[in-house]
Amino acid sequence: MPVLVITGTGTEIGKTVTTAAVAAAALAAGRTVAVLKAAQTGVRPDEPGDAEEVARLAGAVTATELARYPDPLAPATAARRAGRAPVHPREIAEAAAKLATDHDLVLVEGAGGLLVRFDAAGGTLADAAQSLGAPVLVVAPAGLGTLNTTELTARELRSRGLDLAGVVIGSWPEAPDLASRCNLADLPDVSGAPLLGALPAGAGALDPARFRVAAPGWLAPRLGGTWDAEAFRGRQTPPA
Repeated sequence: MPVLVITGTGTEIGKTVTTAAVAAAALAAGRTVAVLKAAQTGVRPDEPGDAEEVARLAGAVTATELARYPDPLAPATAARRAGRAPVHPREIAEAAAKLATDHDLVLVEGAGGLLVRFDAAGGTLADAAQSLGAPVLVVAPAGLGTLNTTELTARELRSRGLDLAGVVIGSWPEAPDLASRCNLADLPDVSGAPLLGALPAGAGALDPARFRVAAPGWLAPRLGGTWDAEAFRGRQTPPA
């Protein structure tokens, strides 16, 4: 898996912290890692973006950002409002392929959901994944409403012939409600893909040294971790 595309079912659901956890697990296994942020929006020039946050948490990764726009909007809209050139899917694919020539793993982090537009032609992260022939990891929230958005994302991926690597819950609450606990069984069902991890709420606020030690325990072996979905589900799922 030299390139892994990471998307969310929406915004603010733990996509960047999940990317950092995957990077940390790979680094712990002795792999070289690059993180590519396709388009950073809503961040000033002097502020760290998502790629820098991944590097802060995970460690020695090559952090690359293709474009930055000040408004917290979809990349195509933010580029238009800023009067700047947009990022096209082919540019994302080319940058990721170049990074893959000298890194063991390249993580391509999108912006929001799978079909968020990057350019005026309607180019999306899904188009970049198709160009790369890369699997896609979907980060989803834990609670009520996640089944619909996760299934829609999974259906879109399959309609394009893309490989859905699995689903990671981006923020698992300390006191999960009934919907969250039931979703542990339902998310793999609606997505047709395995549950590959669950990051604890607040993971991104951990000291980086603690984050790096803990990260493999939040991810399944396919992502370089030790997390056991069945055991986790057994501890959390309510009785019928």
